[in-house]
Amino acid sequence: MRAIPRAPGNVPINRYKAGQSGKRPWGRWRVVDVGTGFAVKRIEVAPGHRLSLQRHEGREERWVIVAGSAVVTLGARTRRLGPGGTVRIPKRAIHRLENDGDAPLILIEIQYGARLDEADIERLADDYARA
Repeated sequence: MRAIPRAPGNVPINRYKAGQSGKRPWGRWRVVDVGTGFAVKRIEVAPGHRLSLQRHEGREERWVIVAGSAVVTLGARTRRLGPGGTVRIPKRAIHRLENDGDAPLILIEIQYGARLDEADIERLADDYARA
């Protein structure tokens, strides 16, 4: 198990900055807000695309679906969520998000934890050869 880096005084590390964004083969994300131990992202997944099957060592996540239809894999279970649907992704849980619809999937992701950064993604399988 990897050690979770912390700043002096055991303060959680948050490498996200409000306004930071990224493009991915599946869509894009933008950081809406940050604070000690949390980050809020707006994520858009293009129709027919999905994120890698992944887990995180330093954070848990909560997803709120805003628009579109999501197929959420959490451990061995898969379920569909529409607007207003929510899911909690515990730390170290294997998970994936997919848009099998015809319209963009938009969600808000709230990250909580000791390590908040893009490097805390362990890809187990990936459609875009990033695993």
